Amino acid sequence: MEIFRIQKRVICIITKSNSRASCRQLFKQLEILPLQSQYVFSTLLFVIKNKNLFATNQNFHTINMRCNSDLHLPTCNLTLYQKGAYFSGIKLFNHLPQTLKCLSVDIKAFKLSLLRFLKPLFLLSRRVSSAQN
Repeated sequence: MEIFRIQKRVICIITKSNSRASCRQLFKQLEILPLQSQYVFSTLLFVIKNKNLFATNQNFHTINMRCNSDLHLPTCNLTLYQKGAYFSGIKLFNHLPQTLKCLSVDIKAFKLSLLRFLKPLFLLSRRVSSAQN
């Protein structure tokens, strides 16, 4: 969360606004994604651009399942591996709505749709984190 505060401080300096003011409008005004959303965006682009590195569940299951289009999540015991881009990318991709997964064939359309998907998600994540505190 500290990195988000630094990003907020930099945006307040750029826009010459009060540091205690809400930064939601500033992010919209500057058309900048918060770092959490940027991480999700970059990780999912890595997955899409390197689809040949990932296997789908269809390769592992002979039965027709509703999650056949999901990427196969490898079993691992190391937390370091689970926090890496490969493993996190699979988890993030599997949690996307089916409409976004279908767009993964066309990278340009996927980027635009993912950006539209992530912008309101930022507002939701801020509400959830403030409710937990």
